[in-house]
Amino acid sequence: MIWSKEETLSREEIEAIQLTRLQQTVRQVWEKVPPYRKKMEEAGVKPENIKSLKDLSKLPFVTKQDMRDNYPFGLFAVEKEELVRIHASSGTTGKPTVVGYTRRDLQMWTECVSRIAAMGGATKKDVAQICFGYGMFTGALGLHYGLENIGAAMVPSSTGNSEKQIMYMKDFGTTLLVATPSYALRLAEVALSMGIDPAKDLQVKIGLVGSELLTDAMRAEMHKLWGEDMLVTSNYGMSELMGPGVSGECQYLDGMHINEDYFIPEIIDPKTGEVLPAGEKGELVITCIYKEGLPLIRYRTKDVTRLIYEPCKCGRTTCRMENLDGRTDDMLKIRGVNVFPSQIEEVILGIEEIGPHYEIILTRENHTDRMEIRVELLKATDTFKELEAIEKKIKNKLRIVLGLDAKISLESPNTLQRFEGKAKRVQDLRKEI
Repeated sequence: MIWSKEETLSREEIEAIQLTRLQQTVRQVWEKVPPYRKKMEEAGVKPENIKSLKDLSKLPFVTKQDMRDNYPFGLFAVEKEELVRIHASSGTTGKPTVVGYTRRDLQMWTECVSRIAAMGGATKKDVAQICFGYGMFTGALGLHYGLENIGAAMVPSSTGNSEKQIMYMKDFGTTLLVATPSYALRLAEVALSMGIDPAKDLQVKIGLVGSELLTDAMRAEMHKLWGEDMLVTSNYGMSELMGPGVSGECQYLDGMHINEDYFIPEIIDPKTGEVLPAGEKGELVITCIYKEGLPLIRYRTKDVTRLIYEPCKCGRTTCRMENLDGRTDDMLKIRGVNVFPSQIEEVILGIEEIGPHYEIILTRENHTDRMEIRVELLKATDTFKELEAIEKKIKNKLRIVLGLDAKISLESPNTLQRFEGKAKRVQDLRKEI
């Protein structure tokens, strides 16, 4: 189902809306956001210099550090009295990044999420269970309001108490699950431990997953547990831009459609900042062109993807972004080789004898990087020959994909840590040496 006519506009119509809104937004931040006006002056650009979409590249970038430097409200374009909602990040790596919404911002957010949910198969007939944590995190409330706007019955169960989550699914007839991919897999494990087959005994047929990377291998793992008929789509967003709803997959699973009447995407070379041609892979940069509270211009997301402009089979004409390869700040440099955790995950999930949970531990001995990967066996075995064969299979596949050797630790079933929110797979202990 296509929710809004704006999803099917011609490229000319989309770009006309974008230019008008970009010019308005640049004027807005020039007049109301002193730190950004200073950045524009340093870059030698004024609002009147933005005459076409190509002129977007003249504007300076905004980063998460800018938000921390101007904590809490220094980048806001409205007075605090105009805000009706405030969210913030956890601030685990520094000061929290604070985001705020006017009433119009919340209406826009609801519209964007409604589009994403509809393209992921949601309808007013669904019973939607939100297994994101409610609170300062934007994910739960963002998906909640969008799905509620469609007309779905909401089950705001949040995270934790997984057995009760399964009870709700069974008793309420949940048809749509909102969760991180890793927690969706955890819920399926818990259901099986309760004697409940998620594919046969529950009615969940739609998974709207987000907040962490969804690889093809992870999607396949979800199908194994929840059933082949389950439509699992990935959606994208971040608090700084709005929350969930920036983009999402349709049933054809050929990239995430970006709500281009509200966001302008660019792909840049993460080292030089140069804008790359359409179709090339690099760092995603997003400009918000309709927000009142926090209208960020050229925000560097650090996410790695590429853009697809050909119309989709679903009928939508909006630009799509490929599912993420990872983040520039998640990339690991191991013995001179660039490695994304998603590459390791693809290998692990392709080994039938082990489960989807894993940990990557990096250390340094005698000035040499060491990588250990802890994985779980699907079933216990004491046969040394079998263990040796599994370990060898993993090592060989990793060597082909990464060009690196790693220590493989085979753990007993259900021993590695499970996550209800974003999974934390990497321990880089090299930083402590």
